[in-house]
Amino acid sequence: MVPMPNPSKPCAALAFLALLPLSACGTDNQPEQLVAVVHERYDFDPTSFTQGLEVGPGGELYVGTGWNGESRVYRRDINGTELASQSLPDEDFGEGISLVDAALWQLTWQSGIAYKRDAQTLEVVDQAAIDGEGWGICHLEETGEMIFSDGTAQLRRMDPETLEERERFSVTLAGEPVDGLNELECVGSDVYANVFTTTDIVRIDAETGNVTAVIDASGVPNNAEPDLNNVLNGIAHIPGTDEFYVTGKRWPDLYRVTFTPAD
Repeated sequence: MVPMPNPSKPCAALAFLALLPLSACGTDNQPEQLVAVVHERYDFDPTSFTQGLEVGPGGELYVGTGWNGESRVYRRDINGTELASQSLPDEDFGEGISLVDAALWQLTWQSGIAYKRDAQTLEVVDQAAIDGEGWGICHLEETGEMIFSDGTAQLRRMDPETLEERERFSVTLAGEPVDGLNELECVGSDVYANVFTTTDIVRIDAETGNVTAVIDASGVPNNAEPDLNNVLNGIAHIPGTDEFYVTGKRWPDLYRVTFTPAD
């Protein structure tokens, strides 16, 4: 689940390894430089290896978690009360989630399966085969399609009902591919993506694949137990606002943030 940087592209490789910020790579078509500003903190579940985060139509949170034998998906209110929960088979490592009308898609990492669930009960109503690894997924309402990540610099466009793949496109920053695209959130015509193992979030134009903003989320406190796996992972837009919830793997905290211009 750890994509290796391309050694022929040293700047992109260093950015991936967090030795340089992504904003340091390239000089042409520079994206906006933004920072994540925390406005409020909420209690979160420090046992949740968070792989997907979504806000429901009533303001409730959907959380998809990973790890073999521990993967599940649950629905809770902002105060932490669980409203529904379903576990995955022990052999499945859960990944990203996304709401589409009355359904919730949940990816698995290496099982080659995506589960379609009832958005209220979270019970499985269907499933789809997926090619390769599943990492992140989101619903692009402007086009109706699903956007899917597999840990590379490519994203896939998929049918929202069946997850049948339509096409793939590359994500680039100043002409360089951005590897490690992980958890996704679609907002308007943009896709927000965590960059695996870093505190960077990139905003991607879903039509062109160009990175239009690099968001530095290093100022968001990571209070998880020390572990290389316990990184920032989880972006959920709060409908009707310019705010987002962000969290991480096994983080005890959920934060309400805005992405504002860097000084």
